[in-house]
Amino acid sequence: MELGGDGGEAQGTGGMVLPLLYSAVAAALGGAVLRLLLRQELEPGGVLALRLLLPLLSQPLCSVAMPGYPGLCLFSLACLLAYSRLPVSQLLPVQGKAILITGCDSGFGHALAKYLDKLGFTVFAGVLYLNGPGAEDLKMCASARLTVLQLDVTSSEQIAGTFEHVKAQLKNRGLWGIVNNAGVLECVADAELLPMNIFKHCMEVNFLGAVELTKIFLPLLRQAKGRLVNITSLAGVTPLLGFAAYSASKAALNMFSNVLRYELAIWGVKVAIIQPGSFRTGIFGNSDQWSNQHNKLMQYLSPDVRKDYGESYISSCIDKCAKYNDKSSDDLQIVLDDISLALMAKNPKRLYSPGPAAFFLPFIHHYVPTCIFEYVMISLFGSGPNQPDGVKEKGSHQ
Repeated sequence: MELGGDGGEAQGTGGMVLPLLYSAVAAALGGAVLRLLLRQELEPGGVLALRLLLPLLSQPLCSVAMPGYPGLCLFSLACLLAYSRLPVSQLLPVQGKAILITGCDSGFGHALAKYLDKLGFTVFAGVLYLNGPGAEDLKMCASARLTVLQLDVTSSEQIAGTFEHVKAQLKNRGLWGIVNNAGVLECVADAELLPMNIFKHCMEVNFLGAVELTKIFLPLLRQAKGRLVNITSLAGVTPLLGFAAYSASKAALNMFSNVLRYELAIWGVKVAIIQPGSFRTGIFGNSDQWSNQHNKLMQYLSPDVRKDYGESYISSCIDKCAKYNDKSSDDLQIVLDDISLALMAKNPKRLYSPGPAAFFLPFIHHYVPTCIFEYVMISLFGSGPNQPDGVKEKGSHQ
């Protein structure tokens, strides 16, 4: 009797567990397919629907024909087979395609130049410092397909010179892709503390430089019916404390990209935005640069503003660069993968947002109540307990 009772209990437990396991396998297949759809790596249509419908319809057949775990194994195998046979979006061939990348001294640009070179692209890597460590590393490590070029995107002469060089090298082939990556942050501080030259420099490099280079190279891009890929930032769609100059320039580049997407569609040119978040690229600078930034801020501030904010608060703003740099991820591969998809996918997405922060912060900005968003922003990007001296004095009087 005891043995019979144990067996009945085990059978009942199995009867409860098996439906959950069947559901888990089906959910896993659905989640994997949804991820591919969101990344536009699947060809939607009847073939996709049929290949998903068949394994799902096989669930009752498997459970009846082979009761218990053998049926579950058969159903899992059917789902795995269906997944392996999904109609994946075609990636275009790499051979014969040339890409121009700006800002290859470090960060995304430097890593991307190496990555695309390994994939077989012809790469024109623009650098600010032709004899700098980043440029020298590319010359040593890359293949003969990669050419390092002096390219300051704020210099009309260098942009024009680069165009003539690239055009001559391509020999009427057309340019397949432009990756506008060059960018500067300069300093993280309240907008009132930032001198106007920082606002101007961010706009010149992050926006106007990309615009001028794009306009000059568009004839070659149209000839190849290629891709324009602009590297923006989550700061361009989410108001981050201390990033006023940088955010404004990236927001401008976002809108420029969105308008060009429609204007260039008739020419067969596709435009994609890469909107990364929280990656360690060197844009936050180093200790020497932070000290220099502090001195510049103090130099340009009026006596009244310097007094109202105070030395302690201004120093805390500069310290944020080190904090953000330390918290950023140094694994850039997810960004490189998205850029390569924007360049190679038959139907690239309008927007790629690599990194958790690139999704989370814009989401709460658009969809949660303003008071909650403000609390999150002040908690993440505020100065903590440190406040401007003027605010402390008013608080003490109250």
